[in-house]
Amino acid sequence: MSTTDFKGKIGTTFSNSTPDWPEAPSSHDGTSPNVLVVLLDDTGFGNFGCYGSVIDTPYFDELAAGGLRYSNFHVTPLCSPTRASLLTGRNHHAVGMGSLANMHDIGFPSRRALVSRNAGTLAEILREEGYSTYALGKWHLNPAEHNSAAGPRHGWPLQRGFDRFYGFLPGATDQYYPELTHDNHPVFPPKTPDEGYHVTDDLVDHAIEYINDQKSIYPDTPFFMYFATGAMHEPHHAPKDYIDKYRGKFDAGWDGIREEYFRRQKELGVIPSDTVLPPRNPGVKPWDELEDKEKAFMCRLQETWAGFLEHTDRQIGRIVDHLKSIDQFDNTIIVLTADNGTSQGGGPTGVMYLGSGGGLSALNDGRAAIEARGRKLNEENMDEMAEVMDDIGGPKSFTDIPWGWSQVGNTPLRWYKQDTHGGGVRVPMIVHHPESIKTGGSVRNQFHHVSDITPTILDMLDITPMDSYNGHAQLPITGTSFRYTYENPDQPSQKGVQYFEMIGHRGIWHDGWKAVTRHAPGASYDDDVWELYNLAEDFSEMNNLAESEPERLRELIDLWWIEAGKNNVLPLADRTIQSGGSSPHPGAYHESLRYRFTPPISHIPSSLAPQIGRGNWQVDASIQISGDDSEGVIYSQGSVIDGFSLYIKDKQICFAHSALGKGMSVSSPFKLEPGPMQVSVRFEYAERGRGGTATIMVDGEPLESLTVPINRNAQKNGADIGKDILSPVTDDYSAPFAFTDVIHSVEVVIDPRK
Repeated sequence: MSTTDFKGKIGTTFSNSTPDWPEAPSSHDGTSPNVLVVLLDDTGFGNFGCYGSVIDTPYFDELAAGGLRYSNFHVTPLCSPTRASLLTGRNHHAVGMGSLANMHDIGFPSRRALVSRNAGTLAEILREEGYSTYALGKWHLNPAEHNSAAGPRHGWPLQRGFDRFYGFLPGATDQYYPELTHDNHPVFPPKTPDEGYHVTDDLVDHAIEYINDQKSIYPDTPFFMYFATGAMHEPHHAPKDYIDKYRGKFDAGWDGIREEYFRRQKELGVIPSDTVLPPRNPGVKPWDELEDKEKAFMCRLQETWAGFLEHTDRQIGRIVDHLKSIDQFDNTIIVLTADNGTSQGGGPTGVMYLGSGGGLSALNDGRAAIEARGRKLNEENMDEMAEVMDDIGGPKSFTDIPWGWSQVGNTPLRWYKQDTHGGGVRVPMIVHHPESIKTGGSVRNQFHHVSDITPTILDMLDITPMDSYNGHAQLPITGTSFRYTYENPDQPSQKGVQYFEMIGHRGIWHDGWKAVTRHAPGASYDDDVWELYNLAEDFSEMNNLAESEPERLRELIDLWWIEAGKNNVLPLADRTIQSGGSSPHPGAYHESLRYRFTPPISHIPSSLAPQIGRGNWQVDASIQISGDDSEGVIYSQGSVIDGFSLYIKDKQICFAHSALGKGMSVSSPFKLEPGPMQVSVRFEYAERGRGGTATIMVDGEPLESLTVPINRNAQKNGADIGKDILSPVTDDYSAPFAFTDVIHSVEVVIDPRK
């Protein structure tokens, strides 16, 4: 309460003064519902049991049975844009998130990689109405170069309306060794994988804690919780018993399983009975053409995916059960959806990198299956894969499913994540709130978009947003509430028009019709071939009417350009998806490729770890030795899948390297004398450019060299000075193997390849 709002009387003493207190927010009357939004990653239309899958998702199915399933719900084709649109109620380009936050600010309003302050988040809105606000899990809404303890933090959750945050800032993380942030500072996982750690369990533990902290002290105060899982983004990690449950369940192959999903979807009523199942996407082989060992390998990847999803369902179920136990389940609006379709990142053969024993198991001659890009895996590779398949899904694995299984997850739709066809943008959505929804278990078919979630929640709470938040005038909320669908299953969609755009792929929906085109990077946009579908009659986008309805197609294309102008879509940019690295703007963190770290220093996150894959590189560590028992990690970067470590052990200077499933190390005895010392490793590429030679040095004198067959960026799991605390690069030591003496500084210099 400001002094201007004070309605009492201030006298010279308390006895001749009249007190006045501000009114409690109207939401604190004990009747306002809580809000729980659950957002899964890379989970296509057909993956929940209640949407046709053979994967067990009992808690998702329970929410559907008591609520509504939406069959015509759409998102953007990628992670960050969907999240920006969900939390603001506006289109993603309009709020500055035209593509992934990893892309950084490329110099245009539509692609700042940061949600505009003129677009208040649902958390900012609800906090002003007296709600407690919590975010857990994946954030992915600020530039990757902002993810370290150095910030800047103005795009972090606590600066965008959330009271608490526990999760990870980048777009993906290792499920066993996550790069965690708690509120405004980095933290490490509380347990190891050997002690049973998995990040989804950890997130749920904190979610329940936050709810209890709130309801135990102020039970009438409602909360808004945004719970965004790392699942089902790669790497696919799950407890072994969840994976083993699905052993043999997918042996019929992706053609047969896709037919089964399709049949079940019709029986469940989530797709029309006259829907046509599209043919395989280009690049997906007929299952019968694969050899038995290839089938076994690809089934294990899908078994892992399925176990990961069921594990996620059970963990979300812990929140549901807790809400029931404190009598808050019926008083909580629950929205469950996904950020885009199932991913195409695994390529035609899937991905498997594995670490084992004292080093790493090299598959496909040091390349992961994705490197083959459709090339037939030879018999020798498959024999080796058969020996290590039981490790898939564990803490030393990194896997992703092949296109064939991704298309199954998107049944009955075409294409994948990144695409503006149905497989990229149509996903499941479930809404549960007994007070609002009286016909539990029903399906709603009205077209809606992720930008409609915030206005729907505000409509349900009877909240009108303010014109300004935190001193910033607000853009109009352009999403459309779908609350009308709760009681009016047959009412036509109130959505007027919805455009789509991602890395050049484009689409637009209007009045039941959709125009869509896939764009080849670098090609002229004028050469893109547009397709036309009547979605009201053609759920799976099979009957292209572009030739028979040229005027309608032209009108929709023209409408796309109008919407693009309204939402700051332009200029079109078909740049390939970047990791958190080569930011183009002046003064970017990685611009000079020279790095200097001075301990003590927090963990250096993946996006800010030196980009050693870009050229010859050298690490120079200035250390202080106190005696001949000094040991520990000096500098580590990456993980057991892809990384390196410079360390001292048993009076030897050691260097361990891993890349794409191949690991090796070299060491050399040297005299440990008290005093200062410079320990270095220098890497130089061989002529062919994939691998090279790593040489360890002390005070500039070369000691030993190691031939490295391939050198990559080694950015997953970031970098550490004086320890190796997340996924240890090598089994030669036990994490964190902290350095026992003093490290003054570490410098990394990269000479980029021309």
